[in-house]
Amino acid sequence: MTIRFLRGSRVVLRRKTGKNWLQKNMLALLERAQMREQLFSISVAVIIGVLCGFGAVGFRALITLMERLFWGVAEVTPEYIAGLSGWHVFLAPAAGGLLVGPIIYFLAREAKGSDVPKVMAAVVRQDGVIRLRFALAKALTSAITIGSGGSAGKAGPIAHIGSAIGSRVGRTLRVPTRQLRTYVGCGAAAGIAATFNAPIAGALFAVEVILGQFAMTQFSPIVVSSVIATVVARHYFADGPVFTLTEQYELVSAWELFPYLLLGILCGVVSVAFIKTLYKTEDLFDGLNFFPGYLKPVLGGLLLGFIGIMGLPHVYGDSEHTINLALHGDLTWWFMGLLLIGKLVATSLTLGSGGSGGVFVPSLFIGAVAGGMLGHVTGFLMGASAGEAGGYALVAMGGLVAGTTHAPITAILMIFEITYNYHIILPLMIVCIISILISSRFSRESIYTLNLVRQGIDLFKGRSLDVLKSHTVSQCMRTDFETIREETPAAEIIDRWVGGEYTQFYVTDSEGQCRGVILLGELSRILARRSDLERVLLAEDLMHEGKDVCLLDETLSQALLKFEQSRITELPVVDHPVRRKLIGVLRYTDVIAVYNNELMKRETTDTLVSRFSSSGLQARVKLMEAFSLVEWDPPASLSGKTLSEAQLPSRYGVRVLLVKKKMGDRLGERDVVPIVPGPDYRIGEGDTFVVYGRDADLDRLPGG
Repeated sequence: MTIRFLRGSRVVLRRKTGKNWLQKNMLALLERAQMREQLFSISVAVIIGVLCGFGAVGFRALITLMERLFWGVAEVTPEYIAGLSGWHVFLAPAAGGLLVGPIIYFLAREAKGSDVPKVMAAVVRQDGVIRLRFALAKALTSAITIGSGGSAGKAGPIAHIGSAIGSRVGRTLRVPTRQLRTYVGCGAAAGIAATFNAPIAGALFAVEVILGQFAMTQFSPIVVSSVIATVVARHYFADGPVFTLTEQYELVSAWELFPYLLLGILCGVVSVAFIKTLYKTEDLFDGLNFFPGYLKPVLGGLLLGFIGIMGLPHVYGDSEHTINLALHGDLTWWFMGLLLIGKLVATSLTLGSGGSGGVFVPSLFIGAVAGGMLGHVTGFLMGASAGEAGGYALVAMGGLVAGTTHAPITAILMIFEITYNYHIILPLMIVCIISILISSRFSRESIYTLNLVRQGIDLFKGRSLDVLKSHTVSQCMRTDFETIREETPAAEIIDRWVGGEYTQFYVTDSEGQCRGVILLGELSRILARRSDLERVLLAEDLMHEGKDVCLLDETLSQALLKFEQSRITELPVVDHPVRRKLIGVLRYTDVIAVYNNELMKRETTDTLVSRFSSSGLQARVKLMEAFSLVEWDPPASLSGKTLSEAQLPSRYGVRVLLVKKKMGDRLGERDVVPIVPGPDYRIGEGDTFVVYGRDADLDRLPGG
């Protein structure tokens, strides 16, 4: 069965063979209930919450299984690791890398590194489509990495798993893209909430980090999924804070605000150092081209093993036990300084080398030891006027999360829910805000969004910076071009130029290999002395060597860079970088047409208008009560008139926001460019307007 939303948000069902019994009966129930969209979303959110709750339970059980496999116990502590042989401590992370590397390299490269950026990218670039099999591979590789001692967290993997569950449920029900993104957020929130027993923080994490926007229609189902998943997890795990405190920390005196200001600055600086170190390490491992990719996690594990045998096994795994020690004030200030550096390097080695896991819990660890270190120093200097060192550790955990994720609200509420300490709100807010101010000053991108920007995705603009990355040269190249041989005289070239339509000639040898290109400018210069030069010059004398060529499988973004470097408007396309047989040409104008087409699709998808092929109706996008957006084809009577002459605001009460103007059918029916029109824009045949106004006025618009 297929589910689709039409006007009035009613659910319409259509039979399709091959669907399972559960899906058929569930959708039949919804049809009989005639559910509206909001009630339907809440119902689906409950299902996602239940599934993600069990998913979180299963993932934690998988980590425990791996810890038993690598260490022999279900709960690994630094004291236990310190009692093992040096070889065991040294080789365990490398053994985990030996298992993880081939799985990632040969089966699921999406499982490499941090998880949250992949979910964010799926929301922006893939309309919320996340393959469940990749999430299962992520669960396995992350469990092996963490269980073998790799320095990574479980928040990122469970967010990925939950998002994949939400995406799978949404795609099974054939919901629109807008709702599918919401269900991805539901899954991420449910996974985080079930793992950390933090339903509020889980919901805000999904809204603030994953989706990057807040709307009540989105937030309601996300909260429901988060709460339901937490209830499921509490049935299997203890109902209490993840990190236990010996006392409730609070602000002892107003004088403490000064060291907390310093703590905010410290958290911001350390956050930037963490972000930079992580990605520099990743670049370093990526640059080891002589080293097999599937063995790089082994190398990272060996380097991590050195840290372990040097007396810092505390940095192994998610290190929650060590975070508790810092919160209780049981670590010396100088040892916490070593742990700060050790954890930062260990996490960078684990994830940078190709291991799998998250960065959220490592951020908590780094914050705890940074705050605890400063807390000890503050207590030594201020005496009774300073609070406990554990209070500084707790506050700095939020500061590091805020500084690395650029999500201060999530950081503040997360600290409340994982520690049950609500008395230290003022220092926590100050440290989080100062930390994010410092961090964003030196690193515009968060630890998540920097990963995306390096792939060409800008979440601040809501779309890909590199919208051409998904298109290849083979999809856009032309096969109509003019070739000449190297020994062709200049006179013949000029005659062919004058009598033809081409502005560039491609010089080939006897085997069809591209040797170079002759540009229009070169021919223009010899026209003044044609009688003297045309008899002595050959094609090879006039050509530019074909250094800038395109390959079939290159992306249009790569081709665009070559256009910029070569300063020409057409590039040859060859089959091989060495053989260089000419098989087509790529024009700059064609690449720009694809770019504009992609922008139009991204700007209108789910936010401006949606056509329903089954009914031919156009769905309105409600802006506020009684006001909407709609796509409208103007009638033929308006063709040739300017917008000023058409007087749409005075005659119909609507205003034009955007014009979709067809460029021809060479690239297909979607070959349009977006135009923001002025009053002098002249309406053309085939133009489609995106207009807004009162619903009653939109109903009066004449049909096109």
